[in-house]
Amino acid sequence: MDRTVDVTIPLEPEAARCFESPERREALGRYLSGLLKGGRLRELLAEAIADAKREAGAAGLTDEEVEAELAAWRSERQA
Repeated sequence: MDRTVDVTIPLEPEAARCFESPERREALGRYLSGLLKGGRLRELLAEAIADAKREAGAAGLTDEEVEAELAAWRSERQA
């Protein structure tokens, strides 16, 4: 990468370990830059959400049950 900017983002300790080596940090930076510049991140998130909804439906969960679980998760994160 010819020109980069350091950013600080909060991560869980397990995820942060992925950034310990300089080589891996650089590779992850290239990957994230590509996702963010190309607009691909939004597509990946939409695909992941659609997959999760399909899996929940296949497991017999209703949209209301999924929404209730998400609401509970959000309230736990805010506490």
